[in-house]
Amino acid sequence: MPFPTESVAIILARGGSKGIPHKNLIDFAGKPLLAWSILQARAAESVDHVYVSSDSDVILDVAAQYGARIIKRPDELSTDTATSESALLHALDVIAADLGTEPERIVFLQATSPLREPSDIDGAVAAFVLQGADSLFSDAVLDDFCAWQEEDGALKGKTFDPFNRGRRQDRKPLYLENGSIYVFKPSLLRQTCNRLGGKIARYSMDFWKSFEIDTVENIELCEYFFRKHLLAGWLAREGGVAAFKPDLIVYDFDGVMTDNRVLVLQDGSEGVLANRADGWGVAQLRQAGLRQMILSTEINSVVAARAKKLGLEVLQGSGDKQRDLVACCEARGVALDRVLYVGNDVNDLDAMRLAGFPVAPADAHPAVLAVAKHVTRARGGEGVIKELSEALLGPAST
Repeated sequence: MPFPTESVAIILARGGSKGIPHKNLIDFAGKPLLAWSILQARAAESVDHVYVSSDSDVILDVAAQYGARIIKRPDELSTDTATSESALLHALDVIAADLGTEPERIVFLQATSPLREPSDIDGAVAAFVLQGADSLFSDAVLDDFCAWQEEDGALKGKTFDPFNRGRRQDRKPLYLENGSIYVFKPSLLRQTCNRLGGKIARYSMDFWKSFEIDTVENIELCEYFFRKHLLAGWLAREGGVAAFKPDLIVYDFDGVMTDNRVLVLQDGSEGVLANRADGWGVAQLRQAGLRQMILSTEINSVVAARAKKLGLEVLQGSGDKQRDLVACCEARGVALDRVLYVGNDVNDLDAMRLAGFPVAPADAHPAVLAVAKHVTRARGGEGVIKELSEALLGPAST
């Protein structure tokens, strides 16, 4: 739908943070945490301008680097006790002076809630406009949420009757305000000093998008979901794996070329299932002039047999993949930052951190997903290399 102008996004990013020092600037999936909210707002069709309000010159410099307009917030509005609404009112005054008019609506994004997409912002603004709302919050639907509360020393069901539970599907859903997106009219903020009021609407997001970064533990959790669901799309916008030109592609074997399972026969010999599509992908990459090899901890002869079938160099029985990767690159005159490494488990981590472009299958270990710059849609053994060849060379090549 066409979006009436003007929609202005405001991101508040205070410099002080006691729980996580410099929280808004921590490295999150390869960029400062703040950067993702700026990029999401700039990519949303419904947002005309993006402003970042902060008391920190360092934060404002980062905001400007990622394309936001900056607002220097007074110190008295940047204390631990200052409300977000007070900072929003100050920002609104600056924006009105900057644009020469009051914007039609404000889209308030929290920098500590990076698990959103531009389409979520557009969806929230569309819901706000279509429902003729004065304010809106993003939410997650809780359709089976049994909360208790202690009152006068006794436990009581807060969201349900524990003595008459009924069927789960018969309970009314609850809506969790997830803190990711707020949309409101500037006049509402000025009149009530509150982001919500008047006719309130909501916009539902997937539950996993509701996690935010308030503690150190939240960082790992949020980054896991970001890398699993969102990072590949952003890398594609920036060129992603297609923009990387490797001098050497290194594959782990189990969990990349296989589904990590093994077939054990009565005589003790072992076999694995390999995907023929990967053979095609290897051939296309070779035809394009890209060098490839297998680096595996597995000592079973099945690795060598598969490598021979594919015409690949192989180093198996590796007890230290980081050391062996360095040695392989030195022997071949290849710089580590020109290596694309495909791995799936924790024994690949050190090597992946050295490689210029680490890649993981969709079902890789969470720690591997956290360092990967690209995650395939395919799981291990389901055509990871075929998909990778299409990403590097284009679908027409295969």
